[in-house]
Amino acid sequence: MTLAYALAGVTALLLVVLLVGERGAAPWRGWVKGAASAAFIGTALAAGATDSAYGAWVLAALCLGWVGDVSLVSGRRAWFLIGLAAFLLSHLAYIGAFAAVRPNAVVAVIVAAGLLVPAALVARWLWPHLGADMRGPVLAYIGVITAMVAAAAGAVAGEGPAAPSEVAVLLTQGEPLPGWVWDTAVMSAAAAFYLSDLSVARDRFVAPGFVNRIWGLPLYYGAQVFFALSVGWL
Repeated sequence: MTLAYALAGVTALLLVVLLVGERGAAPWRGWVKGAASAAFIGTALAAGATDSAYGAWVLAALCLGWVGDVSLVSGRRAWFLIGLAAFLLSHLAYIGAFAAVRPNAVVAVIVAAGLLVPAALVARWLWPHLGADMRGPVLAYIGVITAMVAAAAGAVAGEGPAAPSEVAVLLTQGEPLPGWVWDTAVMSAAAAFYLSDLSVARDRFVAPGFVNRIWGLPLYYGAQVFFALSVGWL
């Protein structure tokens, strides 16, 4: 995991550079964003993403996130829709990852029901700012990210994988990591991703500005790094 932690650190450093670029609307900020997102993919690979079904799903989600990040660099509507679709598929991949670790379906359903209220509030907040052509895609996205957070809760409350990952065993000299490490990482990542998407929505539809990115980007990259590292902590 040493390389994984190093790449997580690289992601954090590139995030700082990205925020500087975003503040001044630097023309190179898109390249830095792509590099930062590539670093969290590298983090997952170094953590052993190819060694388990959970890791493979997380890797797919992170790669789709990279596509979304690169697409959102452009302010054009067509690229925004591509990015929206990529992130929607990314959340579905995360749901696939959580399904691979024997989740508690009852908990997932209960949490999903509880999240209907904030989902409705977000939809109501955005609705007046959405054109008729964007309402369907945005509502679908809200539904999918809500399902992702609920699936994360179900995974945390579930039985876990049939066996700990090889990396997790090596880290603890034959004993799996305490369950709370993975649980905390996954729920923190899911919640941070949800909140970061609010910053994207606000920036795109409500009130554009750097203020959205100053809090949204750290939440987003923090979420992706935790998801990537969780591969080796399971």
